[in-house]
Amino acid sequence: MMAAQELSARVGIETACETLGINRATFYRHRKPAALSLAVRNCRPRPPLSLMETERQAVLDVLRSKRFADQSPKTIYTALLDEGIHLCSVRTMYRILAEEDEVRERRRQLRHPQYKKPELVATAPNQVWSWDITKLKGPIKGTFFHLYVILDIFSRYVTGWMCAGHV
Repeated sequence: MMAAQELSARVGIETACETLGINRATFYRHRKPAALSLAVRNCRPRPPLSLMETERQAVLDVLRSKRFADQSPKTIYTALLDEGIHLCSVRTMYRILAEEDEVRERRRQLRHPQYKKPELVATAPNQVWSWDITKLKGPIKGTFFHLYVILDIFSRYVTGWMCAGHV
């Protein structure tokens, strides 16, 4: 890289990189110190209009109060505006709640129990029967038959069946 830097001062960066077989992006990356670029990326200045810690805590107190405990930030924002109070934007309220890991459904709602599909169990023959209907094609177009079958679940024996024609 030192040779590329010395040569680039005389013939230019593009020519020096082509001559030495170095990619130009690599050349530029080595010109900047790595520690400085990492420090610049990790240290973002605080936005000038961001809430101070006391203001942020005031917003949290309002969001957690009994009056607004079960309302969305948008509803809280409009209710406060009707009273002439402006703490912050709706998005800032959501952002503060997200930092506190409190973004969720704020209303109390019943949870439905997990639905369990009913299961038929037979421990001996003739305890539980099941049935099925199947449509079968007929010999002529537009005709078909219905096959009705009754099964014993335990033995899987066909206890009854019937075939009915239908036009």
